[in-house]
Amino acid sequence: MRAAKLTVPLADRISLREKIGYSLGDAASNFYWKTFEFYVVFFYTDVFGISAAAVGMMMLVTRFADAVADPVMGSIADRTKSRWGHFRPYLLWGALPFAAAGVLTFTTPNLGGGAKLVYAYITYSLLMFIYTAVNIPYSALMGVISPNSQERTSISSIRFIGAFTAGMLVQWCTLPLVKFLGHGSDTRGWQLTMVVYGLCAITLLLLCFATTRERVTPPAQQNPNIKSDVINLFDNKPWIVLVGVLLLTLAAFAVKGSVTAYYFKYFVHREDLIGLFLLANGFAFIVAVSLTSYLNRFIGKKPLFMFALGGGGLIVMLFSLAKPEDIQLMFALQIVSSFIIGFNSPLVWAMFADTADHAEWRTGRRNTGLVFASAIFATKIGFALGAWMLGLILTFFGYTANVAQTGRSIHGIILSMSWIPGVMLVMAAATMALYPLNDTLMVKIEADLKARRGEIEA
Repeated sequence: MRAAKLTVPLADRISLREKIGYSLGDAASNFYWKTFEFYVVFFYTDVFGISAAAVGMMMLVTRFADAVADPVMGSIADRTKSRWGHFRPYLLWGALPFAAAGVLTFTTPNLGGGAKLVYAYITYSLLMFIYTAVNIPYSALMGVISPNSQERTSISSIRFIGAFTAGMLVQWCTLPLVKFLGHGSDTRGWQLTMVVYGLCAITLLLLCFATTRERVTPPAQQNPNIKSDVINLFDNKPWIVLVGVLLLTLAAFAVKGSVTAYYFKYFVHREDLIGLFLLANGFAFIVAVSLTSYLNRFIGKKPLFMFALGGGGLIVMLFSLAKPEDIQLMFALQIVSSFIIGFNSPLVWAMFADTADHAEWRTGRRNTGLVFASAIFATKIGFALGAWMLGLILTFFGYTANVAQTGRSIHGIILSMSWIPGVMLVMAAATMALYPLNDTLMVKIEADLKARRGEIEA
């Protein structure tokens, strides 16, 4: 069904300058997230020197701490009071620790196998904890920049232009930077590359802090009650559906993204194409997110989101047909699938903001930080599940680092590039059919919430 064309009231509109400023925060985070998505498993197995199974288990085990850390961070951010607001201060306070933790994580110590694995657990956990402390408040900030659902979709679209621009730099520049800065030492090259990325992240987070404002506040009569907030969260059907979809989607992204380096190194035998292949992915995503806000006004969030995941998943499955010499086919599939899937990224975060509005409308309590904390947690768990799955798949099919692979291990790599992520994306699209919010209902929710706030202010 064709969605009604919706307009944004003048009072709810946000300047392009502030939207771009907000996007810089996600650009900062993606200097790390895209490194995780495409290179962290490869780094740990082929540079740091631990097994694929150990990497996969580490990705999964370290996420158990997030079950506590993420909701706690969301609740802390909701209750933070400062002259800069609830969420913006964490961009300022977390920038330098974030960069330092990134360098430590991609530093390879001169330690024995067991001690080296402990170092990996500690530094990776530290980086993800600081990522939580920065990214949950950053994501929640989108929910309070504007009270309008359509405007938040526009903000989210520009956010992901920033995110994927940084992601393209990571995809294209990382391996050349490692070689250039390492002068023959990959361990040194990875460490210095993360120094460069850390300096970029600090600059972008500070610019994001300086150019944004918080405009939506919780109801004045709302009292702190974490237990009630958590209970209300699990009673929120739109939120439950989105969390399930995000878990499947990020797991699919992690499997396909992480196996790409293995695919080109061992199946295609063209490591020199990895950067260009990932760059094509980034360009396709940017074009898609640039169109998302426009298409959303005519199609609606839910149908566009389902098309992005389902259609993209079907295209990803076609990687199973490519032979090592089919370079053009690989690039064509990557560009088309990334373009279609790219519509999902702005939409899912805008919809999480909608669930915060929906919860306030139903319960009278607003907990934007907790809602986005759960989204970040689902993102990290989904990524960890995908990395864990890839570790298990590579181990099951007999992968051994830095040697010629058997036909069996090559088959596992191909499955991880095609059928496994493709099926997971189609499953995510099917799950999205259960999502109950639509644009017409969101217009009513926004009007009702504005009326309530007017009554409170009066």
